[in-house]
This record gives sequence, structure tokens and C-alpha cells, in this order.
Amino acid sequence: MSKAKNGPLTGIRIADLTSVLLGPYAAQILGDMGADVIKVEGPEGDTTRDLGPRRSEGMAAVYLTANRNKRALGIDLKSREGHAAFLKLLGTCDVFLHNMRPSAIRRLGLTYDEVCKVRPDIIYCGAYGFSQNGPYANKPAYDDMIQGVSGLAATQSAVMGRPGYIPTVLADKATALSAVYAIAMALFHRERTGEGQEIDVPMFETMVHFHLLEHLYGGNFVPPMGPVTYPRAMSPDRRPYETKDGMIGVLPYVDKHWRAFFEMAGEPEVMQDPRFATIEARLANINVVYAKLAEIIRTRTTDEWMKDLDAANIPAVKINRTEDLMDDEHLNAIGYWQTMDHPTEGALKFPGIPVQFSATPGTTRLPAPHHGQHNREIMAEAGLSAAEIDALIAAGILCNKAG
Repeated sequence: MSKAKNGPLTGIRIADLTSVLLGPYAAQILGDMGADVIKVEGPEGDTTRDLGPRRSEGMAAVYLTANRNKRALGIDLKSREGHAAFLKLLGTCDVFLHNMRPSAIRRLGLTYDEVCKVRPDIIYCGAYGFSQNGPYANKPAYDDMIQGVSGLAATQSAVMGRPGYIPTVLADKATALSAVYAIAMALFHRERTGEGQEIDVPMFETMVHFHLLEHLYGGNFVPPMGPVTYPRAMSPDRRPYETKDGMIGVLPYVDKHWRAFFEMAGEPEVMQDPRFATIEARLANINVVYAKLAEIIRTRTTDEWMKDLDAANIPAVKINRTEDLMDDEHLNAIGYWQTMDHPTEGALKFPGIPVQFSATPGTTRLPAPHHGQHNREIMAEAGLSAAEIDALIAAGILCNKAG
């Protein structure tokens, strides 16, 4: 691929009034794509600054992972002067992204109607727990809560025997990706029409949509024609399978995969069993099918299976532990892992940008900033004089926890 200087969002400025993971992750992706992202924090700073190992105060691992390619503004938005200064900044921004509850953003005087007065064509994106239009609008929402209310936790009963949370912040990350595509689409619309707009990206509705892609199943029909769960995904035997010396993930899917698999296993007659003969039959008898698959996989070593399964083009992988990803052959071959020498934190390792653009590739330009690191330059760009900035700093309205 050719290497151009600028990502596809170069020239777009984003005010990122978000914290924890959902909003910061979304803003980081936009920053990776070239946007000028200004991370806006109150005097207390983002809570993730204290999550995980750290070399410096306020620069913990979780914060570093979600806040590269940003500049930092520390400002007290509850003060009259801070609010006025921030509105001046918003007048220079293309996008305003926040993840505060509707009642909280109203108290700050930063609703869409209020922001539009200083930037009529702004893209205003609120990443909420629940849609503003429903009775849950002001409920607090974190990833675990959304996994629970969206039905995602309950589906784990099939394999855990009880509801459980998936051990990753899936709701935060899926909603962040939804916010990214929504902002990009709104910017495209504005490019064509000049019209800004308000975007509501709620975690609950996003995760119900995400969860039910396959699990709506029989509920697609009125009246329902089956369960509101996808049987294959709910099978307790849908899992990594033990080999003689390890574990693999394998998924014979279409008929030719299954025929090749049973021939390889020396049991081609299994495909004559009505329960195995068609995709519909396999789905109706999925527990039996997967139990048979597990039984056969136990008969060979991991390397033996991987050689044969790859040769037959049957989807299969070794089961990586999280730490194995650091030295994965494929990731290393494509240069996925990147390192950066942070001015204060030293050498850092982080995932690269997963999507590739032939003409406008994203880049990792800036390390995660300290709290309020760029106060002066950002406020100067918003039109404040040096004297006005000095006065805000003296009053503690522009703040910097790092000193």
C-alpha cells in the first residue's frame, strides 16, 4: 500500500468530553484516522488514568491504551468562565462527542441546542447508556449493566450454567464502533449538504441490535416460529476442543467441510446419519453434532490436526492465550504491534491500526497526553489571548493535575 501523510479525517477537529472506555476508544479511532482530537477533562481527570500499572501518576495502562492521538485540555466546565471558554473552543470544532447522561449534560449547559448557537453545523454525538427518549434515559450504565439488560449475560447460561458477563468490555467497545461509524456518516452528510445534526448512540439499543443479529431467530416471525436464541451458538459443546496435547478451535460449517472432516477422521459413514446429512439437520441436532466433533478431535495432536485441517481448507486455529498474541506469527509478520517512546512513560507497546487505507492510512502520531498538557495551545487556537489564558490558569479553571 502507498503511504500518504494524512488520514481520511485530517482537518476534522473533535472535542472529546468522554471518560472510561466507550467514548475514549471511539475518539482514539477517529484520532488514528487523522482527526485533531481534544480530550477534555475536568479537574479530577479521567478515572482510567488510575487503572492498571503505571510509571507516572495519572498515566496508567488502561488510560494509555485508549487515548493516543489526542491533545489534552483540563478545564472546569462547571465554572462560568470555563463554560464560556469551552463554548469558544466548540466554535472551532466539527464534532462534539460526550458520554454524559442527558440530565448531566443539561446541567452543564451543553445540550445540542446550546452548542448549535456557537457552531450551527456541528456533529453532536451523545453516547448514552439508554436512548434519551425512553424511561431508562437517566439510568447509570456501565458495560456489565448493559451486558445484563441486553440479554447477553443470560445467554452465557448455556455454557456456564448461569448468567455471566463476557470477560471483556464488549458493550463499551461495540458501542464505540457504532459511534465512530455514525460520526463518519454524519460528516459525509454534512460534506454534501452543509447540515450538521445530533446523533444519539445508546449502549442498550446498540447491544440489543448486536445481540439479536443471530439470536432473534424464530422471533423474526409473527407469531414466532422458534426460540429467540440461535441454537448453534447456544450449544454447550460449541467450545474449543481438546486434542491429545492441547486445544484447537475448529468449525466445519458447510456440507463439504463436514464430509472432508469425517473422511479425514476415517468415519465417512457419519454423513449418512440423517442428523448429520444437511445443514438444517445439523442445526436441529447441534449438541449431538458438536459432541461427535469433540470426540474425534481428542484422537490426534494439535499439530496433526492443524496440518490436516488446513490442507482440507476447514476453518481451524490454535487457541491463543491473551499473552500469546504478543508473539503471534501473523501479527508479527504484518507489523501489527507498534512501539512508541513516550516523553515521560518510556517505551510503550500497543496494537496497531487494524484497517488499512491505500491512499489515506491512519497513523499513530501522538502519545497519550498528561492531564491538561495542551491547555495553552488549545485555548489559543480557540481565540483566547495569552492574558485570558493566564487568568483562567490562575483561577484554577484551566487545570493540570500533573502540575
